[in-house]
Amino acid sequence: MHIFRRLTSGHTVEIDPFCAPVAFSKHTRTGPINQIRTMRLPYAPSTPPADASADTVDTYARIAARRNPRPLIPLDLSLLHSPPVADGWNSFIGAIRSRTLVDSGVMELAVCRVAVLNNAIYEWNAHAPLALKGGIKPAELQAARTLPSTATGDVAELEKSALTPQQRAVLRYTDQMTQTIAVEDEVFAELKTVGYDDREIVELTTGIAGYNCVSRFLVALDVGENNARQMKSVDELVAALQ
Repeated sequence: MHIFRRLTSGHTVEIDPFCAPVAFSKHTRTGPINQIRTMRLPYAPSTPPADASADTVDTYARIAARRNPRPLIPLDLSLLHSPPVADGWNSFIGAIRSRTLVDSGVMELAVCRVAVLNNAIYEWNAHAPLALKGGIKPAELQAARTLPSTATGDVAELEKSALTPQQRAVLRYTDQMTQTIAVEDEVFAELKTVGYDDREIVELTTGIAGYNCVSRFLVALDVGENNARQMKSVDELVAALQ
């Protein structure tokens, strides 16, 4: 579901029910009525400034093309303070999202796990619905949200979970990549054991690493004013998709 609002400035922005409040809002209320929270930087304009270089105009166009038919989101409007960085980010994440062969549901499950480990509310609320749309069952998504970290080798709860063998292998890999950085040989070998080939492993690895980058950017700048919010429950997400 996508909700759009036209601001007095003339910009049209999206209100995403799963993650960020409307871009360009000066204040977003979280908690008590007198508590006001804003992103740590102002958002860049949603269209190129009048004095923008040709390269910057092209960058805006490429990002808009990837988002189409949606408008630019708060993450884009944060990155666009540095158009070259925004352009490279768009290309890298765009390749992970649309040009990889690894199962999209498994990739989204890994992204959701990164969000949980890094407490990236925006990332969870944006990607958990995509995991469900990609075929991840609610019980599997719930496991990714609630299982204790396996980074240091405690897999007792993981082995009893609703996750498939392939998903368990990816979860362990995600936990170690995110928290201990170094991945044990046993954990890496399990990816091969459950059937992932070299290309799929590279794609999973870049996806996990890439969305660790995304989550750290989101949380550090409080993009979308989500840090003081709560992650949507799996039940809420399922209900919203029905």
